[in-house]
Amino acid sequence: MTAQLVHTRIRHVRLTPVRHEFRYRSYGWLVDLDDLPRLPRWLRPLAGFSATDHLGDRDRDRDRDRTLRENVDAFLAEHGIDLRGGSVRMLTNARVFGYVFNPLTLFWCRDNAGEPVCVIAEVHNTYGERHCYLVRPDRHGSANTAKQLFVSPFNPVRGEYRLRVPEPDHLVRVSIVLTDEHPVFAATMTGRCHPATPMTILRAALTSPLAPLVVSARIRWQGIRLWARGLSVHPRPSSLLEEPSR
Repeated sequence: MTAQLVHTRIRHVRLTPVRHEFRYRSYGWLVDLDDLPRLPRWLRPLAGFSATDHLGDRDRDRDRDRTLRENVDAFLAEHGIDLRGGSVRMLTNARVFGYVFNPLTLFWCRDNAGEPVCVIAEVHNTYGERHCYLVRPDRHGSANTAKQLFVSPFNPVRGEYRLRVPEPDHLVRVSIVLTDEHPVFAATMTGRCHPATPMTILRAALTSPLAPLVVSARIRWQGIRLWARGLSVHPRPSSLLEEPSR
């Protein structure tokens, strides 16, 4: 398999109106959408990849029947981009025993000459919504984009994300800073890539059992702690509730 496991260290820092920080370890997958993992039957409950988890419209039969690669190509086509058979690498969490939660999924897109074209940053919130940001990073992997999805109840849908998303080699180095006149929140994810073998998959699952569920629970627990510290809660904008999934 070309797939790789990434043992990650994740850090979240809220900078204002109070400082709050937490860190945790987990693992994710770095996969080529044209060569998704083909796992032994006994390992499949620990790593599932579904097209309905990324891009597309979950409620449309046409979108549900597409592959992950077809979802990406369709999304890019809406923005006038044709990779002409180029490659797409995805960094994400896989389904574990049927459950998945992906705060951030990244897609690095190259054309058929191997040249970088763009990056798709797909954000999921804890309300079951998602939004895809299409960015064209510079040679350092840096890009900016306006915030468009309600993610944390302590931040309105306002401001700008400053992204650093260089394509991984043997290391993953990702950072996101939300600014609203000044930095509000920062998150980093770093990790080392390892070949995905039955042994490394099993070891990762035992070291970080039910990883997607634990990530979701950690985020909610930190939200409870912030609420207990008296942070103001922003209601979800009603206009966003009527928008399609991306």
